[in-house]
Amino acid sequence: MIKYSIENGSGILILNRPEKRNALHPEMIKQFVEILNLAEKNDKVKTVIISGEGKSFCSGADLDYLNSIRDLNISDNIADSENLSEFFLRIYNFPKPTIAAVNGAAIAGGCGLASVCDFIVADRINAKFGYSEVKIGFIPAIVSAFLIKKIGEGKAKHLLLSGEVINAVAAKEIGLVNYLSDNALNEAITISQKLMLNSDFSMHVTKKLINNIAGLGIEEAVKYSANLNAITRTSSDFRDGIEKFLNKK
Repeated sequence: MIKYSIENGSGILILNRPEKRNALHPEMIKQFVEILNLAEKNDKVKTVIISGEGKSFCSGADLDYLNSIRDLNISDNIADSENLSEFFLRIYNFPKPTIAAVNGAAIAGGCGLASVCDFIVADRINAKFGYSEVKIGFIPAIVSAFLIKKIGEGKAKHLLLSGEVINAVAAKEIGLVNYLSDNALNEAITISQKLMLNSDFSMHVTKKLINNIAGLGIEEAVKYSANLNAITRTSSDFRDGIEKFLNKK
């Protein structure tokens, strides 16, 4: 269901259900999280890239799975929703940089999967983005939180309420996509190599900083940032970096 390889420091996860447009279901999510756990523990993996096999990135939830949850009671639905929430949060809070290489359609939960990554690289011609939940009497409940953080409430309302599918250029214009490319995966690998020139420690702490201060008031955010700033000054990465900079000067 997921192909995993390590290439030049990048852990590359390829959703591998092209016949189902790489739709998500519980077993695939479980395997995805297991691979992320391996990637986090492996010091040779500096970044994680997520892409899809075939013509789609990810079409969201598997249709057979959606059909089966219609008969779940409220307790089972809550448990299932919590599992899905933990999946998206696992990627969002992953300590290493994550890049979604969107090679084709990223719809509903598939668009959510892209949005929880730190960077989105989109195929200029084939990538499409949209949240179609409102068209089938559903709501984009979990993924909406990440989309609002990424592009703001106003732009998120447009996508979430309209169910409109937009192309890669439009997605970049609203800030959902970071890079356009003729080959999303290759471009993601190039970006990954550039990120590896940075301090692993600094990128990890910076991700934590951004995630933690986003919802704070300005005074609380600055206070938190100041404490984190003081702590990082004692790190070996900081000391080594300053020494290299001074010697270079």
